[in-house]
Amino acid sequence: MTTANNPSSTAASSEAAKLDGLVEKFDEALSLLREALAFNKAARLPRVLDTARRLLLTEGGCAALEARAEALENAAVFDGTDWAAPQQLLPSLTSQALKSADANVVVIEALSELRLLAVAKAGFAHPQVSAEHAHRYLTQAMALNLRLLFTPPTEAEREAQGRLALISRHLFQHLAARIGYEHIIDTLIEEVWRILQQRPLQTEAIKQMITQVALCQADPTIDLGASGQGAARLVSALFGPTQACQEDPGVEIYRQRLEGMDHAALQAEATGFARAMHDTGLVAPYHAVLMRHLVEHSDKLVADALGLSSTGRDCLLCYRELVLALIRAGVYPGTAQAVYGLALTLERGILYQPPVAPAMWRQLGLTLSEWSRARLALACGDAVPPRARLLEGVLGMLGLPLGIGQGNNPTCQSARALSMWAYNDPDYLLQMVAWAARDDEIVMHFEGQPISSMASLSGVATELPMDLDPVSLIVVPHLDRIYAEMGRRCIGREGDPHRWVNPEFHGWWSGRGFAINVDVATGKLIDVDAFLRHFYASYHPFYNGNQPLIHPQPAGIAVTDSTGRFIGWHAISILRASLDPGEQMRVYFYNPNNDSGQNWGDGVVVSTAGNGERFGEASLPFEQFASRLYIYHYDALEHGEPAAVSGDELARVKGYLSRTWGAERLPPGGLQAAAHTAIRRE
Repeated sequence: MTTANNPSSTAASSEAAKLDGLVEKFDEALSLLREALAFNKAARLPRVLDTARRLLLTEGGCAALEARAEALENAAVFDGTDWAAPQQLLPSLTSQALKSADANVVVIEALSELRLLAVAKAGFAHPQVSAEHAHRYLTQAMALNLRLLFTPPTEAEREAQGRLALISRHLFQHLAARIGYEHIIDTLIEEVWRILQQRPLQTEAIKQMITQVALCQADPTIDLGASGQGAARLVSALFGPTQACQEDPGVEIYRQRLEGMDHAALQAEATGFARAMHDTGLVAPYHAVLMRHLVEHSDKLVADALGLSSTGRDCLLCYRELVLALIRAGVYPGTAQAVYGLALTLERGILYQPPVAPAMWRQLGLTLSEWSRARLALACGDAVPPRARLLEGVLGMLGLPLGIGQGNNPTCQSARALSMWAYNDPDYLLQMVAWAARDDEIVMHFEGQPISSMASLSGVATELPMDLDPVSLIVVPHLDRIYAEMGRRCIGREGDPHRWVNPEFHGWWSGRGFAINVDVATGKLIDVDAFLRHFYASYHPFYNGNQPLIHPQPAGIAVTDSTGRFIGWHAISILRASLDPGEQMRVYFYNPNNDSGQNWGDGVVVSTAGNGERFGEASLPFEQFASRLYIYHYDALEHGEPAAVSGDELARVKGYLSRTWGAERLPPGGLQAAAHTAIRRE
């Protein structure tokens, strides 16, 4: 049969010719942009974006653009935009960008997603983003936009965007086809459970993902096939954990139902909510309604609804009026996670520390500054009073000190400090919150001299971070400026400023002994053997007299991607070192990243569950952790047994080091030379 007699073949040929023509025009436009001088690039960019828009609306256009992801990056298409730093992009913002009526915003967002797809499928080795990070980002982005995958544009979308609404559909269909359409929901659910095992403070993005899954399950026009079978526990925990709210009736109807319940029915509701909350770390809005109802009825049922053990129940009985006041002031359907924070705070027993209960009473009556109220409203909305929103954050931070994340900001030092104080010195944390939220100022001291957060210059972050929990929203801008000022006061001193800054910034328990294996001036490795021997002697139970770590200690690691490439320096806290269930010695640490489960290359995969980790902890086998360490503190007056560390053990650590981030930092002569380079220590 000839082409002339086959309309479908004619149409296919026409589409192929159209695609080829557009690809040729796009390549020409991209080439002109790449060759343009800096001052002329802005004039050449519109042609690139317009041709890309036409390609995104054409069958096969997404694949053509994906294949040119590296060329797009090299031509500086993303320079000067919010998409210039892909490692900082948030999946939760993709929906807003793709719904924009601005064609350029929609196109750049689509191009950025295709760039990450190229990275995820190992076609493009991006210097800032690993394949795992890109894959995770795309999975979450698709989870938050499942509707775009299964349904055509609504009338509202067509009215606002016109044909632009088709771009997001074409994009997500291409992403699903490349990543594995049938596994999207299942991968998403696995990802949600993996993140929940770390018990993060910020759960809004997770709740959005679960909401999208629930909507797709409830829509009869969407066929998920065999996918999504593991979603039931997640969806029920969020929308209907108990008999009285299993059909998600709405909080007003549920409140009316509670009024008619007897003690036995309320008991069933309380235990059902507590079970779902502790199982997932998520709190349904209905749970908050129940808590506000129970404070007027029964202390025992309050304890049951919080899922407390004997420790938590005793703490509740000792501080009954305070706990009930915290529920009345901080627990609303819009701040439901405060219930979980309160439960874990009681379980920790920290109210028994003499300063904590008075500090919590102060928090209840705290008058927030205008700046603090405005900042909380801007970031969290005004559905809940700012004071209640901050109280939710305080309870969450005290209950989950290892769940604090730095967001997509270079503020890991400040996040680590908040975590360390919540973990180790909760009344000091509450003092910081009071100063920041009430007075708009924090004053800390560096070597006896005061440093005011308001008098200091800019911090590490170039703009105020907004993607943080309520406490961090208020406190981190102050801490960031103080930390940066402490660093500035170390200018001119020999060596790394963290030697002096960390103990002053984090607290007296930070060891005054300091070790570093990187020469600050050259970036080359130095004194590797002595660095490692001393670390083993300070932290490894077999070499430090089986002395457990008493206080979390600040440390610095060299972060690498899944190929072992160096990404950057990162602040963490070492929490403990002990044998895991498999009798392997591991280091358990706190990582301020929002997700601690990462592949650092060369077989070094950070574990967050299944190897003896407590909620929020990350862990690695001791030698793998030591291979990524570049700074640590120790007690200079406690001496372990450095000489007892075997050469074979050191050789294994140095093997990891030399195969990854240390490969380009070896001095002439390799690790043998680095092992004998002099290093100053306190």
